[in-house]
Amino acid sequence: MHRTPAPRARLIAVASGLLAATVLTAPSATADDSGTGSATAAQLTAAHTALARADVSGSAWYTDAARGTVVVTADSTVDARELTALTRAATTPAGTPEINRTTGRFTKYVAGGEYIQLPGGVRCLVGFNVQDSAGIKYALTAGHCTNTGDVSSIGTTVHSSFPGNDYALIRYTNQSIAEGSVSLQNGTHQDITSAGNPTVGQQVSTSAPTTGVHSGSVTALNATVNYGGGDIVYGLIQTTLCSQPGSSGGPVFSATRAIGLISGGSGNCTSGGTSFAQPVVQPLSVHGVSVY
Repeated sequence: MHRTPAPRARLIAVASGLLAATVLTAPSATADDSGTGSATAAQLTAAHTALARADVSGSAWYTDAARGTVVVTADSTVDARELTALTRAATTPAGTPEINRTTGRFTKYVAGGEYIQLPGGVRCLVGFNVQDSAGIKYALTAGHCTNTGDVSSIGTTVHSSFPGNDYALIRYTNQSIAEGSVSLQNGTHQDITSAGNPTVGQQVSTSAPTTGVHSGSVTALNATVNYGGGDIVYGLIQTTLCSQPGSSGGPVFSATRAIGLISGGSGNCTSGGTSFAQPVVQPLSVHGVSVY
């Protein structure tokens, strides 16, 4: 149910977040002619594990089961030696992986917003407002923005999951300010009535006061991103959405459906980049909450 809050509440009620997204064409997407064709599911799983073990900051990857290969994206900080290590780790008996380069550096985008003020000067965005079976309302945001027990400008963090996942629940101190919509930055709001799993090729949108509303598409599912320092997140949605620093936790939505929460990425809304989002259905299911 859409609830209209007091005007002063709109600033923090389901604010959006953008993560820049422009993937450059891979300079070395290759297929090993000596390979045997598509890799098996077991071989793809082994390659996925080997990539995590290689521990190269600024790398992201997913398995393309339809083509039987691994697709790796490396940001501008990955050097030639590390690129070789990634290629070696992802190579299967069927051939070498597809390697893509992207502009900028993969970061978790904790900077500049004015929506949730957290300890240490951290500012992030609310993705979606949710409620439990008792009607208690929470803000859903990125886990790397919070620690369990953090007291923010809107309430207290009751759960935070990062790394591995990237989501957090903040219980509102003032329950009346949470509304079930996303601001479209022009005085109107998009009502959010359900949540769903993304599909490759699906058109999605995100919104932030500094950049407005932008649309893009889902390019991959179950992507893994290594942000560095041991911060590896699994099961992310890879997109072409435009977003910028300060957008962590912001919403990824398709019409009235909640899809994900901005986790990190590279680029900006001028040059583009690659963005990643935490699927929203996971925290909803784990914590027994729902959009409204």
